[in-house]
Amino acid sequence: MKAGQVHEMTIDQLNDELVKLKKEQFNLRFQAASGQLENTARVRQIRRDIARIQTVARAKSAAAKA
Repeated sequence: MKAGQVHEMTIDQLNDELVKLKKEQFNLRFQAASGQLENTARVRQIRRDIARIQTVARAKSAAAKA
């Protein structure tokens, strides 16, 4: 997910996307533990997308309060 896409989302959309990514991260961890994970780079990509979304959501909520 590109940073520009994340900045265009509303806070509700960011929260929905965050839930979706956390579910995917959970599934990837299970696949890795059972040895079924094929694309190991996806774990890192998901982790970074989660961090990106959390950062933008925090900035937007702080801007809304100010």
